[in-house]
Amino acid sequence: MAWKGMPAMTKAADVYVTRLLPEPALQILREGGLSFRVWPDEGRPVPRDVLLQEVRECEGLLCLLTDRVDEELLAAAPRLRVVANTAVGLDNVDLAACTRRGVMVTHTPGVLTETVADLAWALLLAAARRVVEAQKTIEAGGWNTWSLMFMTGQDVHGRTLGIVGAGRIGAAVARRARGFQMRILYHNRRRNEALERETGAEYRGFEELLEEADFVVCLVPLTEETRGLFGYEQFRRMKRTAVFVNVARGAVVREAELERALREGLIWAAGLDVFEKEPIGPDHPLLKLPNCVCLPHIGSATVATRLRMATLAAENLVAALAGRRPPNLANPEVLGPQA
Repeated sequence: MAWKGMPAMTKAADVYVTRLLPEPALQILREGGLSFRVWPDEGRPVPRDVLLQEVRECEGLLCLLTDRVDEELLAAAPRLRVVANTAVGLDNVDLAACTRRGVMVTHTPGVLTETVADLAWALLLAAARRVVEAQKTIEAGGWNTWSLMFMTGQDVHGRTLGIVGAGRIGAAVARRARGFQMRILYHNRRRNEALERETGAEYRGFEELLEEADFVVCLVPLTEETRGLFGYEQFRRMKRTAVFVNVARGAVVREAELERALREGLIWAAGLDVFEKEPIGPDHPLLKLPNCVCLPHIGSATVATRLRMATLAAENLVAALAGRRPPNLANPEVLGPQA
């Protein structure tokens, strides 16, 4: 159904797509009757000056988390009605500014929950058992014989997992921990009683969790409260055998302080999929540490999940420009009281 105050299309709406998306997503735009242009380089973001020029007459923008949607862009796009972000988070979008201007913002929640949880566990296991370090040892000619304590790591089974941020992905991480017979702790803004019933997870204060857990997995959204949440003091509270994993947002960790903690042996290891400033280069100091596993922000990077993210973003965009409430609207207040 169309919502009051949301005009349906009377002609092909003008849309800009900031990255070359999989063909099924583009086909959704075609079938929705949209007129669209695409930045053709899949490997690099659209330059800012090009983006500002392209959005001048646009009613819709389909973007990625590498594209900043702020007051400058909104001022350059007076006809803009919807921003369809191909991501769960909205760190790249000034949601308040969009709402003030009556611009709908959509995202792609839910579809990547299980995939990101898988990746969190891949990092946890790789850091605990020194998987990357072990391969590099072979490549460097350092595997000369079998010996009793060579490349020994930390056990995962039967240990204590601490989840900071127990939303959908946190719950998925906790479910996997049951297969490792782990005790599960969590910290969240509010108690998650459903998680407790399903997994036996126990609520803890933030500092208590850091002190008790053998593995700390960070899954908090990036807000003013969580920015820089993990620093030297927090790592100092953790066990020296603890493993820290971050698959949330890079800015929740003070990287220089994490590097110091790893160098000083305050914690055993870290596994990171996100960084304060992305992308990082080969000279990043964390890459030089044998006890830090670093990945290029691939938490949701499976073929099926990335395809679903792209198609969901396209479906959101088509619905909004057709005068229907999009299925994943982040600022429903733009639709008025009946939203």
